Parts: sequence; structure tokens; C-alpha cells
Amino acid sequence: MTLRTWTIREVLEWTTSDFAAREIATPRLDAELLVAKALGIDRVGLYLDLNRPLVDDERVAIRELVSRRRDREPVAYILGYKDFYGRRFSVSSSVLIPRPDTETLVEHALTCIPEDAPFRVIDVGTGSGAIALTLAAERPLATVTGTDVSEDALAVAARNAEQLGLGDRVRFERVNLVNESSEYDLVVSNPPYVTGAEIAELEPEVRDHEPTLALEGGEDGLDVVRALLSAAAGVTHAGAQMLVEVGVGQAASALTLAERSGAWTPIGTYPDLNRIERVVHLRRT
Repeated sequence: MTLRTWTIREVLEWTTSDFAAREIATPRLDAELLVAKALGIDRVGLYLDLNRPLVDDERVAIRELVSRRRDREPVAYILGYKDFYGRRFSVSSSVLIPRPDTETLVEHALTCIPEDAPFRVIDVGTGSGAIALTLAAERPLATVTGTDVSEDALAVAARNAEQLGLGDRVRFERVNLVNESSEYDLVVSNPPYVTGAEIAELEPEVRDHEPTLALEGGEDGLDVVRALLSAAAGVTHAGAQMLVEVGVGQAASALTLAERSGAWTPIGTYPDLNRIERVVHLRRT
């Protein structure tokens, strides 16, 4: 019995159809990324060789990656990286996958950091280090610290720092929120903000694969924000600023919490690309 010979084109078409039937959001893109990784080429390389028959080892490698995606494992975890703000970051299931929404936080943080003077920044809940390392790369005179309670997440962040050549400019610390022995000019954070009730409603890629510790923010999603408002007040000076990413519909409540704290004065909120008020901007009273 002769086994069927598959070409790159046929595997792409079959995988795309299978992913679409499973209601995976971007079936063709996912198929291209996974097949390209299995073959050790980029997506352009796929289209330059669409009619090439695949050998057994290649089919096995493709089958393994496709199987993981059929189980709804995020593509970023399968690939081992995610691009964010023009740079490539290693990711694993120990960290949240960086998202375009968070680039809104980075963009507004950069407007707070001078280009020609030293400045002290802390990224609370740094995860992969995407925020901290992006700010350090874009503002060479800034001193940046990233904190996280997860040792595994900090290992990923440290690896990204080395890959980006920023290992001597960004310090990572394993602490809950902040190190109270330091002082900062700017606090940034993408904290857990999914409510307990929302967790079960998340897409399986998020609910079943991304770390719950980095997702769940309590009954109203703002538990970590409450703690951060208090903790950050102890490591900032009058006039220092804070930018915090929040969930859908949480911005107004976060501003109210800041006002009631007595330590922070609201400056405003900023929408993401979907016009959701995504970032809360505060100034130290």
C-alpha cells in the first residue's frame, strides 16, 4: 500500500479547513505559522515552495504542532515567541502573551519618560518583561525595574533581557508588587483584572493555557489595583505618575479608587485601538 504524498499547499489547505471547522479565530494564519515553524522556514518560504512534497519527518513535525493547536494551545506558546511593539519576546505558559492592547500603555508611558534625562521606572507584574524592556529600549537613560511574584515568569523576562541586549539596564525582582526600599518616578502595570465570573467565559486559549495568577483580579477585577494604589504610594514622590491597564468597563471605578486613596490624583484615561478605555493615568498627590 502506497501512502499518500502531501505537498505544502495541500497541508496548508487541510489545516486551514480543520481549524476553521473548530472555530479557531485565524485559521489560515495559524496554519501558515505552524507549518512554517515545523519546516524551519518563514511564511514567505512556504509560498515559494507550495508544490513541494513533504517527507515523513516533516509531516510528523507538522502533525505535532497542529495537534497542539487543535487542543487550543495558543500559537504564541507553540512558536515560543510573540512580537510586541516591534520586538520579539520569548513566551511560555508561565507568562501572559503580550497583546496589542498593552501597547497603549507603553505609548503613554513613553510620553512620561524624558529622552534626555535619567528617570526611574517600575513595571509591576512584569511577566515576560515586554513592558519593562520596551520602555528601556525606547528610553536609554531610564532605569527600569520589573517585579513579579512568579519565579518562572522572571526567568522568561531575564531571557528576553539578554536576547535584546538589555540585561545590564533592566533589573528584575521577585517581590509582591514593589520593593519598598526604592523610589520611582513612574509606575506602570498590566495587573490581573479579569473578574472571577469572567474567567469561565474566556476563550479556551486563555482560560486553559495562560496563567490564572496573571489573569484573575477578584470579584470586580480590581483587587490588585487596590493593593497597587497603596503600595505604589510608598515608593513614589509627589508628582510621580502611574499608568495602569484595566479591563472593559473598569476605568471609571479605578479612577474612583484612586481618588478615595488620597494618594493619587486622576489625570485621565486612554482608549485602545478598539476604543475601550484601557489605561488609567494618575499623579502622586
